[in-house]
Amino acid sequence: MKLYDSIGPNPHVVRMAMAEKGITLPTETIDIMAGANRSGAYITKVPAGGTPALELDDGRTISEITVIAEYLEELHPTPALIGNTPEERAETRRWVRIIDLGYCEPMANGFRATQGRPMFEPRFPIVSESAGEELKAIAAKKLLWLDALMTGDFVCGSRFTLADILLFCFIEFGGAVGQPLPAGLKWLPAWRERVAARPSAKA
Repeated sequence: MKLYDSIGPNPHVVRMAMAEKGITLPTETIDIMAGANRSGAYITKVPAGGTPALELDDGRTISEITVIAEYLEELHPTPALIGNTPEERAETRRWVRIIDLGYCEPMANGFRATQGRPMFEPRFPIVSESAGEELKAIAAKKLLWLDALMTGDFVCGSRFTLADILLFCFIEFGGAVGQPLPAGLKWLPAWRERVAARPSAKA
């Protein structure tokens, strides 16, 4: 297999999941700043143009970070980042979807419409700058909502899962692009320090 990597939070999620499982793969870095993911051989392999992507030995390509993580979990079930039982897997997938739709999407689209506008506006439709600011506010409110619900060491209590990886990678990216953690959080700052201390966080 081969990993098509790049900068950004999405590839970070897959690299971190791989590091947790001790998986190493041949890697090719795609220059998304130059638009290499939107043309040439890559767009043929990944029509949506997103990174990362996983090329299988038979030439087929898997894209979308949660799909890649699920595939790697099936090949390498230990340590479990999704779960060992149907109940654990359901819990992880529930939080992954809540975090992805409720926080990651508005945070990322808010960035694309504001600080990231010069890069993204020529490439695909984005919302207005004012809508981008509203999306950032929605993402911050979702973090406050999530913070009030959490009580354990990790999103799924005592289990470190894909939900933690997804949330961590996007929070780190947000902090780097003008969307720091909002004030008034109680659980998230200590959680972030726990996750940041894991060797995989540097992947």
